[in-house]
Amino acid sequence: MRYGKSENTACRSGPPSRTACSGLWLLACASMAGAAHAGGATPRSGGNAAPTRLAIQVNDDRMTVNLAGAPQIYLYGAIDAGAPQRFEALVKSGKIPPGSDVYLNSSQGDLDAGMALGRLFRTGSMTTHLGTPRRKSRGGYRGVKAAVCSGACVYAYFGGLYRWAPTGRDRVGLVRHPTAPATPPGTTPALPANSTVDAYLREMGIDFGRLAPAPASAGESPDWLTADQMVVAGLANNGRLPLKTKSRLLPPAPLLELHQENRRGNHRLVLQCRPGSVTLTAYDEVGATRARQIVAHETRSYFEVDRQEVLVEPRGAARAVDGAVVTSRSWPPAELGRLLSSTSIGAWVGGRRSAFRYGATFMLYPARHAIKDFYNACWRAAPWPAKPTPAKKG
Repeated sequence: MRYGKSENTACRSGPPSRTACSGLWLLACASMAGAAHAGGATPRSGGNAAPTRLAIQVNDDRMTVNLAGAPQIYLYGAIDAGAPQRFEALVKSGKIPPGSDVYLNSSQGDLDAGMALGRLFRTGSMTTHLGTPRRKSRGGYRGVKAAVCSGACVYAYFGGLYRWAPTGRDRVGLVRHPTAPATPPGTTPALPANSTVDAYLREMGIDFGRLAPAPASAGESPDWLTADQMVVAGLANNGRLPLKTKSRLLPPAPLLELHQENRRGNHRLVLQCRPGSVTLTAYDEVGATRARQIVAHETRSYFEVDRQEVLVEPRGAARAVDGAVVTSRSWPPAELGRLLSSTSIGAWVGGRRSAFRYGATFMLYPARHAIKDFYNACWRAAPWPAKPTPAKKG
């Protein structure tokens, strides 16, 4: 398993093809230009005209894969009824391997074909983004244009196991098809014409319930979503699967485990209460060889609360144990209350260079109730002295 900075792909600010994070990426763009348009995709007819059917461009040269960590597949133009069959043929041939990055740019197309593509993405554990390929022109390489994903494209996007929210000028336009009406007790439910849409959304784990209600007069007009709306509603996950928690709250040592799986690996954070202290232990499961390499290059390790470093230790505090990089610290129990209002906690191993940083950040809002229950269980099992209240002046 390839292991790196757990929150991002090749660059910190977003998906690799959408950011100009280094000169190396510009070299990769040159190699991308030579990628073949696979699967019989229809070429552009000239100017800015979109393909009359979905075009499929596979960028799998060595530099792209080394920088991005996976092949990059660009789908653009109208999603036609035959698009899923062409895409599946490339998957079966090995040209599109599992775990590929899929970049979408389509504002029209067949809804059933969009859902069929989404199922192929999910079966292959692929990651979906918005994006447009760079193209060579007489003056060099043309800049990246904004991508638009609306209608059938959004339903294809939902198939990504990992789904990156739009960045820059990219836009997502959701057309919400009517859902099945509530069935009165004692009656047989009728299957609406679009029950396949409801089934598909359940299959992909997509719930529109956390979005604002669609306008009554929207019809087929897209509801343009912001990146924040998509992340909060769970439509985008920016490279992380939902956080899982496991608790054992009985005395004498209550325990809370956070488990975060992302496209770079599995990460666990275990908090355990004992009289006088709370122990934080992070496990980054990267394989035995990689774990030894990371620990060999470690110069310090630390935790973060709301992106602020805490519990910093010099070299030697991180260990390689059973294929995982393990970092453990004692934390004063009185500081446990910080987690009740914090947004995130992370555990990291760093090297001499700032680019060498391995670990994960856990977003805490999905675990808010579990953290509160753990805090209360710790207090009952081993209460700690309250912080002194500052004396009032005057």
